[in-house]
Amino acid sequence: MRVLIAPDTFAGHLDAQQAADAIAAGWAEQAPSDQLTTTPLSDGGPGLVDVVLSARGGELVPVTVSGPLGEPVPAAVLVVTETDGSRTAYLEASQACGLHLLAPERRDAWRATSTGVGELVQAAVQTGATRVVIGIGDSASHDGGAGILAALGAGPAELLGGGGGALADLTADALSGLDAVRQRLRGVQLVAATSSDLPLLGFHGASATDAERRGATPEQAQQLEAALGHFAHVAQRSQVAGRSLGGSGMAGVAGAGAGGGIGFALLLLGATRVDGVQEVLAATGFAQRLSGADLVVTGESVFGWHSMRGGVVASVAESALAVGLPVVVLAVEVEVGRRETLNLGVSGAYAVADRQGWLADVQRDPAGALARRARRVARTWSR
Repeated sequence: MRVLIAPDTFAGHLDAQQAADAIAAGWAEQAPSDQLTTTPLSDGGPGLVDVVLSARGGELVPVTVSGPLGEPVPAAVLVVTETDGSRTAYLEASQACGLHLLAPERRDAWRATSTGVGELVQAAVQTGATRVVIGIGDSASHDGGAGILAALGAGPAELLGGGGGALADLTADALSGLDAVRQRLRGVQLVAATSSDLPLLGFHGASATDAERRGATPEQAQQLEAALGHFAHVAQRSQVAGRSLGGSGMAGVAGAGAGGGIGFALLLLGATRVDGVQEVLAATGFAQRLSGADLVVTGESVFGWHSMRGGVVASVAESALAVGLPVVVLAVEVEVGRRETLNLGVSGAYAVADRQGWLADVQRDPAGALARRARRVARTWSR
């Protein structure tokens, strides 16, 4: 039997490669004659670079960039040479300003900046890549991507790079260099691969949804909403080649609020927004890998209601359903019933922590616990 193992990261426990290896190890113990292929996946957030590197190879270019509070952090740009000789660069915004870079007590949505992401974009362009894919997942910054624009020279760093709170004081000419930046990037296709379709502003926007998780108080979340609104207004008034950028309109575009507004800044630079999972599926040749499989095993940390609205598991299920392949899900916790599971196109969902006390086992040895659960699932699904 040919089994394609394609999980997302098990957040807080294992990255996608570690999860894939653990599932494969457990499955092989129960069904050693099965042919196992591992294809770790990402929704465009953490793990994007590693996932594409695993599937396609390429050159990793190490870079040191500014972290969310200005401290230097290590990052990398992956450069892949396409069949036509062109070069595509992949980078993760979370390497520069991910929420994981700050301990909970240091999270500061008011001051955190996305400047390091702009430095990563600049490094990617300097590799000679004509296509730059920016994976946007979770972020400690909530600055509408203003730090990115500062790093690229679109305006004064002291104004644009000071975090979301500083945006309330932007002057009308704060983005006076944006036209020049866009002209400089004309030969580069920017792709914003987002794991979220949040708009920048509004009741379902970045501030209302995510600001408090980044360390903002409820009062600060409201102030950040106003500051981002002012930033969008300044962007709208900026002129590029004699025309308005329409920044306020861009604030309502799906994905503009991703990463605390990193999506918005990339849209201002002319980027195309795509669903992060679909970008990863294309980059890893997932459709071709499906053609050689009899069963697909995917997974994530919590298989719950959020899984019904998109992400790796939903996209894998949709792709497999289109070619008539069964899909099973392994997760630390399963929070949806069989009816919802079947509606998603998943034939079975199995919790690693399905008995009292087992969650502690997962926390002690996540790879071992996942492998043991995969071994038991193989008893049901392997021929």
